[in-house]
Order: sequence, then C-alpha cells, then structure tokens
Amino acid sequence: MAFDQKILMCAPTYFGVSYVINPWMESHFNDTDRDLAQKQWDNLRTHIAQHADVVLMPPQPGLPDIVFTANAGLVLGKSAIVSRFRSKERQGEEPYFDVAFKENGFDIVDWPQDVPFEGAGDALFDRAHELLWVGHGFRTHASVPGLLEQKLGRATAALNLVDPCFYHLDTCLCPLTGGYLLYFPAAFDAASNTLIESKVPADKRIPVDADDAVKFCCNAVDLGGHVYMNGASDALQARLRAAGFTPVITPLSEFMKAGGAAKCLTLKLVEA
Repeated sequence: MAFDQKILMCAPTYFGVSYVINPWMESHFNDTDRDLAQKQWDNLRTHIAQHADVVLMPPQPGLPDIVFTANAGLVLGKSAIVSRFRSKERQGEEPYFDVAFKENGFDIVDWPQDVPFEGAGDALFDRAHELLWVGHGFRTHASVPGLLEQKLGRATAALNLVDPCFYHLDTCLCPLTGGYLLYFPAAFDAASNTLIESKVPADKRIPVDADDAVKFCCNAVDLGGHVYMNGASDALQARLRAAGFTPVITPLSEFMKAGGAAKCLTLKLVEA
C-alpha cells in the first residue's frame, strides 16, 4: 500500500553517545544499549509504516547522530536544503544527507556554508497556514528565518530558544493537523511566546508543563490522526484526545540520552 507521505529514517546501527554537544548527553557518554535502541527504533518504524512509506538511508560508522534524520535538512515540494551543522561532530553527516535527498528526487537549494541551519530540527511547517516556524538561538543562526523566506518563498515566524535543554525547535514545539500547536512556553523568550499567541488561537494552543516537556512530548510525529511520542502525562493525553488526536506512547529512552525522540528520528519528505 502506498501512502501520501514518505518518512526518511536511518537505522541506529552505529548509534551511541560518543561525544557531548547538548545537556542530555552529559551524563550518558558511552551509556547506551544498542540492542534496546534498535528495538525502540524498530517499534517506532512499525508505527510510522502504518501511515507513511518509510524511506531508509544507510547508517554510517563514526556518525552516531545520523540516525536523527529530522536534522538532514528541510524540504518543500521538490526542493531540499541540506543542513549546515554548527557542531563539527555532525558536519560529516552533510554529504550523506545530500545524497539521500538527491536519490529521492529533490533539487538541492544553495545554502551558505557559514550559516548554521539544522533543518527540520529548527524549521517546522504549520499545519493550517502557509507558515514556517523557525527556531534559533543554539544550533540555527538568527538570520535563517529571513534566508528561508528568500529561498523558499514561505513566510516564517522566528522563535528565540532560551533553554539549552531544548536546543532545537522540534524538542519544544510541534505543529499538529488542523492548526493545533503543542509547545513548551518556557523554552521561548517572552517575545516568542507573544508571537505564538498572536498566530495561534487559544483553543488551538496546547501548552505543556516542564514534567511533560522533559519527556520530549513535543518531539512528536503527527500522522493519520495519531501523535507518536516518547512520553506524556495522562492529562496531556486527555487534552490531545479532546482535540481529536490519538496519542501513542512509543518509548525511546536510549535516544533521549542523546537528546532526541520520535520527531528527531524522522523527516517528512512530502511538504507542500
């Protein structure tokens, strides 16, 4: 069965915490269970495959974080921007992501080598309006929202990230079908929260507290009315159900040690 959506994933064959580039990694250096990581990834893939075609790219030795395909880049139509990683530890992933996009029929959009941008980790399409939410402050440069408007012709809303534990936008904000927005307000500065409130009606905003945020509930994948996430409180799950979604908990504890969960492990290849 063919689906309208395609999701790029990469098996965790070489996954592990072998360096530290975010606070989540600090206490988990060389502390991952590869067999458990594989089982958790397989479980997520099985869920995803019920609603989308899964496209696999090959894992690469020496690049443990290439499993986080959300950071491959950003696609719109048949155009793709390949990420420019801020940390040297991940820069080796860039040519492999470039190949993956080309093999899947994308035209590569020119992007300055000296402007850090970490793809769909920091740029998320709103699901009701032609708007691109763009996070900056830790991995992606503040000039990126303007550059994306030039390159893709899509209006952007720039959000300043202020908590190093939520270093990518997709760790603290998830646009959902119908214009709902799942997000952790404390991850943003006051101006960014005001911007969110100006663009998303109160009845469509689903703010979460710190207890849910640290479970990476916002690092979720919205497919077919289901919201796949590492963890969420009963209260948050009830709020999602009230909005018409089916929350599905798919534990990803091993990937959380590296600062990633469901959304980080996937990249939607169909964006219009």
